[in-house]
Amino acid sequence: MKQASKWYLKFDEMVTSMGFKENKVDHCIYLKHSGSKFIFLVLYVDDILLASNDLDMLHETKHMLMRSFGIKDPGEASFVLGIHIHRDRSFHTLGLSQKAYINRVLECSICRNVNLEMFQLSNMTNSTRTNVPRMRLSKQR
Repeated sequence: MKQASKWYLKFDEMVTSMGFKENKVDHCIYLKHSGSKFIFLVLYVDDILLASNDLDMLHETKHMLMRSFGIKDPGEASFVLGIHIHRDRSFHTLGLSQKAYINRVLECSICRNVNLEMFQLSNMTNSTRTNVPRMRLSKQR
């Protein structure tokens, strides 16, 4: 544990010297921004997740981490902490899904008879309507 805290202190010193600001609530989340460009750095045990709206800022941060800590780049993240990350580059969107976790919960013996049904919220305006999952409990006979 003592060795881990030394590594974290070195890590914190390096990323803050590169212009990252530590999140006040969660000390493993850092943000760096310049004008409209930004990058988030999320540290979880021995994994780092980077999210940015600027490729140059992303590559600069990756190279800094590789030089300073010998970190390897495994490529784009698609799954982290049980959360599936999906991208739609044509719409410039990034989405997060906990479908795998929800499916594991629903597989428990108590929930085996749960049916999922999609419904449309009727009280939303036409421009904000969306399909959301709704669970209906029913016993199969």
